Amino acid sequence: EVGSGRGGGARHIASTLKPASYTGLDLAQSAVELANKLHPLPNLKFIQGSAEAIPLPDNSIDAVINVESSHAYGSVDKFLSEVKRVLKPGGHLLMVDFRYSHQMDQYKTQVGNSGMKLISEEDITSNVVKAIEAEDKMKTERIRTLFPEKWQKLFSEFAGVVGSKFHLNLVNRERLYYRFVLEKVS
Repeated sequence: EVGSGRGGGARHIASTLKPASYTGLDLAQSAVELANKLHPLPNLKFIQGSAEAIPLPDNSIDAVINVESSHAYGSVDKFLSEVKRVLKPGGHLLMVDFRYSHQMDQYKTQVGNSGMKLISEEDITSNVVKAIEAEDKMKTERIRTLFPEKWQKLFSEFAGVVGSKFHLNLVNRERLYYRFVLEKVS
């Protein structure tokens, strides 16, 4: 997983689907250290590295997962090139991310020019909005109980609760949220 952060998603996949091995990669060494501490599973490890220079051998990975991360990269083209390099022939990139609507065509072009076969592409914006709205009460209550009042608005924006800029951008489609599945062909 490229952009594994604190490792919660990696832990879920490693413990539920039980792959032989699962590696989470993150740029922040502090996130890597925390993830290794929080999620000590025998088939899971976290390493530090850049999405634009993945520190793994050519043709060594069956699947790459990338969740809400590529929008922050300096070069999406370099990231996609690195994914193609490390994937085994027949390997897959599973990617979900958002862009402002005026940037989505460029993002789709980058995905299309990756040298990998596009298996599927889906606009999941409405599903993300529904998920945000379904969990809003729980998130809002957690923010209310965990943070002093003066910080609650900031954390509500960060968490993307109902009425936050992120939520409203998705509702009015100023931002779009897409998922892609790509395959490295032989």
